[in-house]
Amino acid sequence: MRGLTFLLLAGIASCENTSPPANIGILLFPGFQPLDVIGPLDVFNALSIQRYIHTFFVSPTSTPVPFGAYTLPWFTPTGNFSSELEGSFIPSYTFDNIPPMDILIIPGGIGTRAPSPRLDETIKFVRDVYPKLGYLMTVCTGSGIAARAGVLDGKKATTNKLSWAQTIAHGPKVKWVAEARWVKDGNIWSSSGVSAGIDVAVAFVAEIYSEAAAVKATNMLEYERHTNATDDPFAILYGLTNEKNSTNQG
Repeated sequence: MRGLTFLLLAGIASCENTSPPANIGILLFPGFQPLDVIGPLDVFNALSIQRYIHTFFVSPTSTPVPFGAYTLPWFTPTGNFSSELEGSFIPSYTFDNIPPMDILIIPGGIGTRAPSPRLDETIKFVRDVYPKLGYLMTVCTGSGIAARAGVLDGKKATTNKLSWAQTIAHGPKVKWVAEARWVKDGNIWSSSGVSAGIDVAVAFVAEIYSEAAAVKATNMLEYERHTNATDDPFAILYGLTNEKNSTNQG
């Protein structure tokens, strides 16, 4: 009888869907950093040549989302000029009609500094959707949005080193890691600033799909990847160390 029960349980387990994640949502908000979005997106775009991948943009509304800092009504230029950065990304879905997501990618950018209540709806969305996700990935100061949503509490994470102090203030319960190009803690992957989003996406592909898939993707992109998650030259540049700047490590 025990043998029969074991076989039945094994049969049920074998029928479970264990295929790697395929549906990848990328969060948009005014003032996002373009490379934070396009970098990881192009890694998964390269992966899509090897296997089925569905990527899409998600935002509170279907209105095109501008990335230029000078389009933000609350942004104060530091110089005596105002650049014109035209261009917007068009959301594929809104918070009300998104399809199921396996992965949500949160970019950073000047828009993460928007005063309340401008990001409140976005922060609530992250808080509500996280339990339904297989994975959460943050790039640059996108970790600040995740921290404000509370989903990084008790987790290790990293962020942009130039904006280190400002970003980690949003997550007093987060285990912030200063010397890191990217950090993985459970189903949450976070990266340092901007171009590090490519490295965290490649590392994710290597672990979740295969090393061969990651190599093929980076060769296709002609990108020389970082393979050491703790090697962050920008932590060195800004004088950040685990001893002095990492938090809640005890």
